Amino acid sequence: MASPGGPEPKKRKKITITELKRKMREGEQIVQLAVYDYRNAVVADRLGIDILCVSDTGGMVLFGHKSTVSVTFDEVMMMAKAIDRGSQYGLRMVDMPYWSFHISPEQAVENAGRFVAEANAEVMKCEGNRHHAKNIEAIVKAGIPVQGHIGITPMRMPQLGGFVAQGKTSDRAKELIDDAHAMVAAGCFSIMCEVTSEEVCQYLTETLPVPVISLGAGNKAHGVHIIGSDLFHLYEEHVPRHSKIYTDLIPIIEDVYNRYMADVRNHDYPGPEHTVYMKDEEREKFKKLTGWQPKTPLGPGKPAAFKK
Repeated sequence: MASPGGPEPKKRKKITITELKRKMREGEQIVQLAVYDYRNAVVADRLGIDILCVSDTGGMVLFGHKSTVSVTFDEVMMMAKAIDRGSQYGLRMVDMPYWSFHISPEQAVENAGRFVAEANAEVMKCEGNRHHAKNIEAIVKAGIPVQGHIGITPMRMPQLGGFVAQGKTSDRAKELIDDAHAMVAAGCFSIMCEVTSEEVCQYLTETLPVPVISLGAGNKAHGVHIIGSDLFHLYEEHVPRHSKIYTDLIPIIEDVYNRYMADVRNHDYPGPEHTVYMKDEEREKFKKLTGWQPKTPLGPGKPAAFKK
């Protein structure tokens, strides 16, 4: 807060694609974060995250899906609406879910448009390769910016052979570079490299005319993306090698739940400070009105049967 009579704190600027390009030119790192719920959106947006990505991974973390393939369009829409309600300044991106842009350009445009119209999304993220470029181009031509996503693309796990790093051979690296160029030619404003070799990501960073974002692809890109829940170890089932746990919230959550259960079982919670009582005269009127004869003493304290 500004001191009395001092200058007002500088208001945060809305993040736009133009602002991202400025950061790219000036060497200022772009911070991209996968978020799926209102409260995390509020905090991330308040602190200055550049891109809030409604990742379909949220369907695994929040709803228990085993992979992103089964996360539904409606579930992503629900998360996207929550992020809209919780953000003002960060660029709101939606990770288009499985089979929402794959069939045809018309399907891709319709579904991207729904995210814009119904959830106030600003940009899409589409994972895939050069074969998806035609549908991505249709979204861009309809006026909706797209970040292309190459490398490990969870929607194509059987085709890729599992969650294995991409671009470790020169031939595979060249395929990924061709994918990125196809997406840029389709109009993508940015490219995200997920678990590619650092060489692939660095090459694209140094040669593409758009910002390149790294997700587990080294620190040579114009910015970095991470799954927000990985920062807190909230998805215990799997912690990717490239993720960094800053605070493990699981033991903290377990401790709170254990203390809550103990308080309930010992009749320590709710305590008097959490409880509403009648005034004495109203209590007596109530007893006469109902003929109630309390089995344990009224007012603060545990029932006699539960006292230690």
